[in-house]
Formats: sequence, structure tokens, C-alpha cells
Amino acid sequence: MATLNLGPFQGCARASSLLLHVSDFGSASTANSLSFRNDFIKLRKWESSSSVVLPPRAITSVEDETPAVVSSQNIINRTLEDPKVSRKDLSILPKPLSATDLHSPNDGSKVRVAYQGLPGAYSEIAALKAYPKCETVPCDDFEAAFKAVELWIVDKAVLPIENSVGGSIHRNYDLLLRHRLHIAGEVQLQVNLCLLGLQGVRKEELKNVLSHPHAFEQCEMTLSTLGVMRISIEDTAAAAQMVASGGERDTGAIASARAAEIYGLNILADNVQDNDNNITRFLILAREPVIPGTDKLYKTSIVFTLEEGPGVLFKALAVFALREINLTKIESRPQRQRPLRVVDDSNEGRAKYFDYLFYIDFEASMMEPRAQCAMAHLQEFSRFLRVLGCYPVDKV
Repeated sequence: MATLNLGPFQGCARASSLLLHVSDFGSASTANSLSFRNDFIKLRKWESSSSVVLPPRAITSVEDETPAVVSSQNIINRTLEDPKVSRKDLSILPKPLSATDLHSPNDGSKVRVAYQGLPGAYSEIAALKAYPKCETVPCDDFEAAFKAVELWIVDKAVLPIENSVGGSIHRNYDLLLRHRLHIAGEVQLQVNLCLLGLQGVRKEELKNVLSHPHAFEQCEMTLSTLGVMRISIEDTAAAAQMVASGGERDTGAIASARAAEIYGLNILADNVQDNDNNITRFLILAREPVIPGTDKLYKTSIVFTLEEGPGVLFKALAVFALREINLTKIESRPQRQRPLRVVDDSNEGRAKYFDYLFYIDFEASMMEPRAQCAMAHLQEFSRFLRVLGCYPVDKV
């Protein structure tokens, strides 16, 4: 089984090295696990030992880890078919990211960034915030953006992961595990939703409004006041394009001000969202991980599954609390390959429970010994553990 030496990620107290598996951190060996009951007493002694010895682990497969074989011609839209980009031309291949890539001034003038949707989508706006002069590449769907990075068609992808009103984008959580890309950064974007229409049209004339379902959820009060029919479209920018091409005066769209400019529409109303603090968080995905530092606040994203037993999730979360590491996000998703777990806990038969994957974001750099120790300790209770990325925290 292939292994990866973490290099600068080494060091748990005086530990000389920490060797982690590439595919996962393996299954736990309960016989060698620390007794959680005595953790508060033994924790300092455990961390100050001369070395960290990890017991052999059996690999537990997770279905979503295996990327599907999909033809790039079927999933990447025609804007990706650029003759200038040849996979055989090795001179254009980007170098692996380092911490200086995100710290030094970078307008993204030589970076191609994929996003889901059409020009004018909020994902494109997030990409331009991260790399102001980048070449943005629209994709038909989220998976197309993942594949565009994997196939070296683009350098990075910027995709939404959660919204302060609509919640998490579950599809992208599943794709993070299915594909082998790394989170290289995040972008937090304050979303300003606009009501758009043809030139010369007043908002009172509208009978139909096109937009993404999430946009409708964020503009419930405005739409109810207007009394219009809502027509769901896969993308806000696509809704704006359809209104512009359709030419129906009684049909409008909810999209960005950038979409209004691109498609020649008039902004009938600005900031139509119910909550002014409407923020969407995007992830920047790359083929290589960022080498983290300690010069600023970093965030680490991981995914893991747990062994069966009472209080195991509490024990897993406690490894961060014991080291005063702040958790900023926790998301659970049922495993598709093995959705149910059978447990003998009743006299009438065997009970079945959902088997979950847990996604966690915590505020610490993997260069910090406390983060390395927390990960080693979490392995005690995990059947599968993977670091999705360690990257600087972004603020609105």
C-alpha cells in the first residue's frame, strides 16, 4: 500500500515523524486504542512520548472515493474545447501550489478557472474575486468542473459549498470524496440578487420570473409581494440569458448585476433577497494541495467514518476540544455503498442504522503540532480518514 510522508506536517510534541496513508488512515484497532475514560489523565503523557506508533490498519473502501470514468467531451461544454490547450504540451502545465501562491499578489492573469453555469453566474464572480484577471471557463454542471481540473483543461475550479440562507450544497460534498482534488482556498461572497427584465419594462408588469430554486428561497418575500409565477432554471445566469433571448416583456429573472450587463437586461430591483447578510462560501479546487503555514489563520477540511460504539462521535469531536481547536463546520452524509449498518442490540432481532461520512472544518494549520496530534488521536476511532485540504481562511 502506498504511503505519504507528510514532511513539514511532522511533529506531535517531540514525535520525529507522522506517516499517513494516501488512500485513507485505515480501520481502527480497538485493542490498542486509548481508553477515552482516562484521556484527560493520559493525554499529556501520550503526546509527549518520544514517537507516535500507529498500529497496522486495514483499508476500508468508500464508494465515492473511486472517480467515475466519464468522457470529457460529454461533460465539458464547448467552451473548454480550446485548441490552444493541449495535454501533450507540457510547457503549459501549472506548478504545484505553495503557500506563497496565496500570499503573494496574484491577479490570476495566467490562470484558467472552471465554474458551473454561464457567464454572469455568482460562481464566476467568486472566481474573479479570487483571481481578478483569470480566464473563466463555464461548465455544464459541478462534476464537469471537477473533471476539467483533473484532465488539465483548467488550473482550478471554484464551486459553491454552502449558503448562509440555503445551507449546504450536498452534491459538492459528495463530489469532494469521489474525486481526488484538493481544497486550495475558499472565497466568501456576499450575494446581491437582482430582479432583471427587458429594457423599458416595469417590475409590476412581470407575470413570470426565472431563476435557480435557491435564489427563489432567498427572495420569498419579494416574490410573494409581486405575485409572479416562479419557473426554476439550473442557473441564475441561464435564467437571465433566456429572458434576453425570449423577448417576453412579462418575464423576468433573478440573477446578478453582472448578468444584467452581459445579457443587456435592465435591473428592475436591487437587493431583492430577504436577508441582507446573504453570503455564499465557495471552495477553490486544485490538483495539488497547498503547503500550509502558520503566519495567518488556516482552516483544515477532513472527512472520516467511525467505528460502531456508544459515544464514538463524541470521542471523535473531543480530540479537537482537548486541544482547543475550533470547529467551524460539521456535515454528515450517508454512505452510498454501505448505507445501513447492522447492530445486534435487541432481543427481537438485529437493528439497522445509517452509516455516515462526517465532513469537518476546523481552524488550525496542519503545520501545528496540536492539529497533527488531533489527527493521530482521531485515527483511534476512525475506519477511514482523509484530509481534503488545508488553506487560509477567507473573509467577506
